[in-house]
Amino acid sequence: MAEITGRVTLLTGWLLGMALVSWRYLWQTTPLHRSEVRVRTDERPSPEIPRELRDERSQPEAAGVGELYHRLFSVRIEDGVRGPAELMEQVKENLNCAAPTEVARFYKTSGETDAMRLGDEFVVRMPGPWDGPVRVVACEPDRFRFVTLRGHLEAGQIEFRAVPGDDHLRFEIETWARPSSGLVNLLYAQLRLAKEMQLNMWVRYCLSIAGVCGGRASGGVTIETRRVLA
Repeated sequence: MAEITGRVTLLTGWLLGMALVSWRYLWQTTPLHRSEVRVRTDERPSPEIPRELRDERSQPEAAGVGELYHRLFSVRIEDGVRGPAELMEQVKENLNCAAPTEVARFYKTSGETDAMRLGDEFVVRMPGPWDGPVRVVACEPDRFRFVTLRGHLEAGQIEFRAVPGDDHLRFEIETWARPSSGLVNLLYAQLRLAKEMQLNMWVRYCLSIAGVCGGRASGGVTIETRRVLA
């Protein structure tokens, strides 16, 4: 009985989260500049994962199914008061500072609590049948990168970074990932449900980062998708 109740609660939370994300997406007034192309090879392949940070729980893109989705989300931030390193330091200290926490929240599951380091692990709790465990495989002053772990919706890597401009700062989220299973491939590539939810989540993260930086988003959010044939 408890198991059935738990599944009902999980499904209810998932449906509620999807409805909330969809509602916000429909009422989104920020310009979204979207492009999508299918290619045979990727001109910017995913970075190498250090050998010492790979194990049987690692879930790089080669462990997934279907096409590789290489996506870049970016926002131009003007009038900010933080530079790239200062902004990213704040994000590393609190990944939830810009997350849409009603549908996705980061929790640290392995590593010291005072800072982000190589090998640290987090889980992204979402209102759905899958959580998102990840491991830090790169951590530099202006950026950090995760690899997904077994049980994640996707198989691949995701990088968060801040790039300086002449009179502005650009925040970017770049992903290289395949669906982790045939079911996810159906929800992501065929029905496009998971794909649009992911898009909305990272768009909102980009917009919120502008506030964390003490500035404003200028010109909307750009989303570039390259679908690399399997």
